Amino acid sequence: MTELMDGKLTAKKVEEDLKIRIGLLRERGKRVPKLTVVLVGDHPASLSYVTGKEKACARVGMLSEVLHIPRTISQAELVKIIHRLNEDSNVDGILVQLPLPAELDPQEVVRSIDPSKDVDGLHPVNVGKMHMQIKGFEPCTPRGILRLLDQYQIPLQGKDVVVIGRSNLVGRPVAQLLLNRNATVTICHSKTADLHRYTRAADVIIVAIGRPRFLKKEHVSSKAVVIDVGINRLENGKLTGDVDFDSLNGYVSHLTPVPGGIGPMTIAMLLENTMDAYHQHEILREV
Repeated sequence: MTELMDGKLTAKKVEEDLKIRIGLLRERGKRVPKLTVVLVGDHPASLSYVTGKEKACARVGMLSEVLHIPRTISQAELVKIIHRLNEDSNVDGILVQLPLPAELDPQEVVRSIDPSKDVDGLHPVNVGKMHMQIKGFEPCTPRGILRLLDQYQIPLQGKDVVVIGRSNLVGRPVAQLLLNRNATVTICHSKTADLHRYTRAADVIIVAIGRPRFLKKEHVSSKAVVIDVGINRLENGKLTGDVDFDSLNGYVSHLTPVPGGIGPMTIAMLLENTMDAYHQHEILREV
């Protein structure tokens, strides 16, 4: 029997904790955390993601602001806006919603964010801290994956973990976080020869390759824990992951659904990172 890993329920527990902590700040007359999201253009998926983040902030009592900027903005103008947010002492977290229009350089934009406000965990300073096992902001989706594994008491130390995908947003950082937890990690990707040779031997498989229903029952063992990070919209409008959910459900040990698995965890970790940034900033105010 497969145990479905409920990201919505786990994220709700994180939100409930944050709501209590922010409520106490309000009772004491303290400033509360604030997240600012920079949205360039009108990409439909990005609009949906940003709305989800706004609603999550409202649920826990966190202040939120969305700067909706025309896609015609120049690189220099966008960086100038971020520098202004860096200097705003009431803003704790800055998130630039990706993807950006093709004419903008996302790496330069991310580098312009103050690392102490980089709650998406993408600034090179925070990436370096993660690799050196120094406390910083971890990318939200990888952090959410590990939090969900912990919630379901999935051991990682000494386990064989296969990560399918090598993006800077998910594949590479989640592999590093797993290494930091003493897992034995194999990163596979589109150029991997005989990829399923690795997945059949894995204890844990994390799939973030962007191919609908890519991983199937014959590619895994029945002992496997499978984390599906993919979000793909089919021609009929239905959302599906990178895993063939119907064939794996009832066969593998643990499985995340799409939707309702990693997506809610990503937003919960964003809120948690913003809360951590708030506390760092408040400590500096008191020095």
